[in-house]
Amino acid sequence: MKYRPTWRTARKLSQFLFLVLFLVLFRKTDYAGSDTLPYAVNIFFRWDPLVAATVMLSARKFILLLFPSLFIILLTIVFGRVFCGWICPVGTLLDWLDKGIRPKPRPSIRFRKIKYLLLVLLLVSSLFGLQLIGFLDPFSLLVRGGTFAVDPIFNLIASGFFNTVYTHAPALAEHVTEPVYTVLKNGILPFRQSFYFLSGLSLLILAAIGAMEKLGKRFWCRNLCPLGAMLALFSRWSFFRRIPSSSCKNCPQCAPNCRMNAFDPDSGKLHHEECNMCMDCVDDCLNQSPRFTFTRQRGGPETDLSRRAFVASALAGIALPLAVKVNAASRVPRPLLLRPPGVKNETDFLSRCVRCGECMKVCIENALQPCFFESGYEGMFSPRLVPRLGYCEFNCTLCGQVCPTGAIPNLSLPEKQKAVIGIAVFDINRCLPYANGVPCMVCEEHCPTSPKAIRFRNKTVMNREGNQVPVKQPYIKEGLCIGCGICENKCPLPGASAVRVITASGGGDTESGYGGE
Repeated sequence: MKYRPTWRTARKLSQFLFLVLFLVLFRKTDYAGSDTLPYAVNIFFRWDPLVAATVMLSARKFILLLFPSLFIILLTIVFGRVFCGWICPVGTLLDWLDKGIRPKPRPSIRFRKIKYLLLVLLLVSSLFGLQLIGFLDPFSLLVRGGTFAVDPIFNLIASGFFNTVYTHAPALAEHVTEPVYTVLKNGILPFRQSFYFLSGLSLLILAAIGAMEKLGKRFWCRNLCPLGAMLALFSRWSFFRRIPSSSCKNCPQCAPNCRMNAFDPDSGKLHHEECNMCMDCVDDCLNQSPRFTFTRQRGGPETDLSRRAFVASALAGIALPLAVKVNAASRVPRPLLLRPPGVKNETDFLSRCVRCGECMKVCIENALQPCFFESGYEGMFSPRLVPRLGYCEFNCTLCGQVCPTGAIPNLSLPEKQKAVIGIAVFDINRCLPYANGVPCMVCEEHCPTSPKAIRFRNKTVMNREGNQVPVKQPYIKEGLCIGCGICENKCPLPGASAVRVITASGGGDTESGYGGE
C-alpha cells in the first residue's frame, strides 16, 4: 500500500523537532568548561509574546532581547495558533501523555474563559508593577520544573546506577557501563549534581498540569494557559482558516475528537481562536469535507469572556500590586537577600524576572537558589545567592548570558568582577581567631579579589586554656569585597559560617570584623 503523507504526520514531525530543540537548549544551559555559551539557549522565552508583554509593561521600557516574540505574533496573525499545535513543547508533551492517561471524551467548555481572565490579570498587574508571569507562563513552569526537579533526579538515578555497578562489578563497569556513562556525561547528563530549594513544589506543579489531562485533552492549553489566550486573541484576525467552519451533524470523528474542543457542541460552529491548527479533522474526515486555506473570512463566535468577568479580573490585577505596596513585609530590610551579580535595584529586577530558572541551572557552584517568601510572594521563585550552599564564581558570567529579559545584566568579565553582590561580616562569637584564639586563614586564602578584601590584624588574645597567644584576626577591607560568598562557603566551622555575606551597606572599623584598616 502506497504511503500517503498527512497533516498529522507533518505536525508530529514538527512537534518532535521543536521538542528536540527545546531539550538540546535545556542541556546546553549548563557549564561545560567554558564561560561563554555559543547558543541562544533562552530563545523559547524570547519567542514568548506573553513574556514580552508582561515584562515590558512592568519595566515600562522596550527590551530588545524580546524582539523575536514579534515573529510569533506575525505567525499567529497569518496562520492562526500554529505555535500551540506545531511548536510548543508543553503541548507536545501533553499530546504524548494522552496515550497513557486516556482523557475524558468531550470535556466541558465552561472553563476555557479562565485563561482569558488569567491573561487580563497578568497584563494589568504587570502594568501596575507586579510581575506574576513566572507562576503561569508555560515555558517558565517547564524549564523551572526540569531544572529544580527532573534533571537532578535523572542525574541522581543515573549516577547512582553506574556507581553501584562500578562498586560491585568493576569488570563489567570497565568494559560496558563506563563507556556508556562517558557518552551520557558528555551529551545528556548535567555537568554536576545540583540541589535546589522548592524542587518538590516545582515537580508538583508539572505533575498537576499533566494530571489535568485526565479531565480532557490539552486541559491546560484549552482552559488555563495565558499564552494560549493571547495567541487566541491574535488568531481571530488570522488569514488561514478551516473551510467550512462547522462540523458535520452527528459526525463521530471531527467534533468529538477535537483536541482543543473548538467546535460549539450546539451549533457545530468552529471557535477559530480555540483551534490549534492540528489538522486532525482534515485527516480523519470520512468525506474529506473540511480543508484549511487562506481566506478573508473574519470573526466568528464571541470570545468566552463576559464584561463582568473582564472587569473583575482587571480589578484583581490592580489590587494585587497595591496589596504588595502596602504590605509591611516589603518594608522590612532583608540583609541576607543576595541577588545575582549586576542587579542593583530590587524593584526593577522583580519587574523583569520571569522566574524561568535558567540562571540557577547554569550557575557553576549551585549558588543561585529560588526564593520562597524571603522576598514576599511577589518574589517567589526568583533567584538569590545562598553562599553556604555555593559561591559566585569570580570568573563566571553565565547567569547574565542566559537571562532572557535582562533582569540579570549580561556583564563582561571585568565588569562582573567589580559588581558588588553584598559584603562579608565576621561573627566574633564564632570566628576561631576571635572566639577561641585559634589561628585560621581559610577565608583569606580563598578570597578572589586583587588586592584581597580580607585582611588581618595582629592581636594578642586569651585562648580557651587561659593563655595569652598571638593570632591574626580577619576583617573586611571596605571597597574591595564584592560579596561573592566564597569566604562563607569555605568557612570550616560546622553549621552556620563565622563569616556571613549581607547586602552591601556602609560601615567602619568595628570589632565585628567589618570595616577598613
